[in-house]
Amino acid sequence: MSNVIEIEHMNKFYGQFQALNDINMTVEQGEVVVIIGPSGSGKSTLIRCINLLEAYQDGDVRVAGQRVELGPKLAGIRCEVGMVFQNFNLYPHLTVLANVALAPVRVRGMSHRNAQVRARGLLEKVDMAAHADKYPSQLSGGQQQRVAIARTMAMEPRVILFDEPTSALDPEMVGEVLDVMQSLARAGVTMIVVTHEMGFARKVADRVIFMESGRIIEQNNPQDFFTAPQEPRTQAFLQAILHH
Repeated sequence: MSNVIEIEHMNKFYGQFQALNDINMTVEQGEVVVIIGPSGSGKSTLIRCINLLEAYQDGDVRVAGQRVELGPKLAGIRCEVGMVFQNFNLYPHLTVLANVALAPVRVRGMSHRNAQVRARGLLEKVDMAAHADKYPSQLSGGQQQRVAIARTMAMEPRVILFDEPTSALDPEMVGEVLDVMQSLARAGVTMIVVTHEMGFARKVADRVIFMESGRIIEQNNPQDFFTAPQEPRTQAFLQAILHH
């Protein structure tokens, strides 16, 4: 398998505060990696450094072999790295269909017609085809997030980063978004997911990473991670989360 993402000795500071401390990780083609940990542990910062939404200070981040850094290649690299945010970030003045079809036309140079055909197919996949002509304000949070996922997929990225995709949703909508993510995983989409949803991590992840204080503390397959965590801090975190 080839690595889609390679991170070596990455550090990230905000002034004096070290947000990420010597991060090393790789993600293979088709792998689903779930990152968990307490608030403020650096999970979101880590994935935002992958497409340089946050600048890192030292170390190396590579996407499909290319170094992620400021410069003329960055836009091309960002096309390969899709991102689904906590609060959807859909364009309110565009219909659902137009939201999904926009980037392939603007960025990939796809014809308007092809982009629309493609967008409809993707809306079908996330069970939103019936809502193609609505505007984001007419949708529930769960529906908006499913449209946001379709929009990200429209660019055919090599990897999709999910930054707590369900944390802004009402509890009854979480399942519909996780179902869509699960079907992406089954289809072989490479994903890095920052989430508090332990059931999803258990069921869908190939590998679970636990972070605390800007460091990767432990990583393992879900079975071993949840049943036999090695590090005391992982044990304490899981104890608190799974038994409250």
